[in-house]
Amino acid sequence: MSGGPDAAAARWRLVLATDLDGTFLGGTPGARAALYGWIRRHRDSVGLIFVTGRDPDFIHALCAGTGAEACGVPVPDYVVADVGTTVARVERRDGAPALSLLRELEAPIAAAWGDRSAFVRETLAGAPGLVPQDTPFRHRVSYHYDPLRYDPAATAPLADAGLDILISADRFLDVLPGGANKGSTLLALLEHLGLARDRVLVAGDTLNDLSMFRTGLFGAVVGGAEAALRDATRALPHTLHCRAPGAGGIMEAIAAFGLHPAPPEASQ
Repeated sequence: MSGGPDAAAARWRLVLATDLDGTFLGGTPGARAALYGWIRRHRDSVGLIFVTGRDPDFIHALCAGTGAEACGVPVPDYVVADVGTTVARVERRDGAPALSLLRELEAPIAAAWGDRSAFVRETLAGAPGLVPQDTPFRHRVSYHYDPLRYDPAATAPLADAGLDILISADRFLDVLPGGANKGSTLLALLEHLGLARDRVLVAGDTLNDLSMFRTGLFGAVVGGAEAALRDATRALPHTLHCRAPGAGGIMEAIAAFGLHPAPPEASQ
C-alpha cells in the first residue's frame, strides 16, 4: 500500500507512540484497563502507534484479540515494528484488523539492509552468548543475548559492514540496517502524516527505546525501566521518569505534560 496523509490524524490532539512489552502491555491490571478504556473513549482525538521490537504476526494476533497479551488492547492506527524496520497502517478488512505495509517509508530501510540476512546469520553462527530468535525477520536479525558469554568481537564484522548492533534489557541483541531504529522510523511516519511533534508522546522501558527519546518528542520512561535507559535519558529535555510502571506511567506523563484536555485517571 502506498499510503498518504490520514484525514483522521488531523483531529488528533495527542498521538501516543508506545513500546509494547513492559510499557503499553505493562503495569497493573487496573492501570491497563484505565488507559485502554480512556483511549477508546477518545479515539477521535487520540492517535495510537505501536513502536515495538515485536514482529507483524504478533501484532496482528494482538490486534485481532487472539494473542496471549490481548486482554482488551486497543487496535492502533499505525505500527512501527521489528525495532523500527517495519512500518504499517492498521486497516479493517472484512471486519478484522490487518497491517498494510507503507512501502515508501520502508524503502530506505530495505535499501540499507539489502540482502544481508544470510551474511548476518553466517557471521554469528555459533557465536557465544547468542541464540537466534525463532521469529520471521524482514530487514533485521535478532538474537537472545547472554551478557556473561557474549564476545563483542563476534559482531565486529557486521559493524564494519555498516550494520547497527543494538543490545537491550541484557536479554536481546538486534542487528539492524545502519541508521534504522524506532526513533528514525517514527519521525518519518510523523512527517508522512503531517503530525506536529508537540502532540506526540513516546513511551518505553528498555534501551531499544532510547532512539525514540532522542528525537526530542515528549517522553515517558515508565517506572521499572531498564537502568541503562534511565541513565541515558536523565538529561534529555521533555522526558519524564515516571513513578508508575507500564500503562500507569503513560497516564502519569499525559497528565504531567498536559497533552490532552481530559487526561486519563489511573486505577489501582
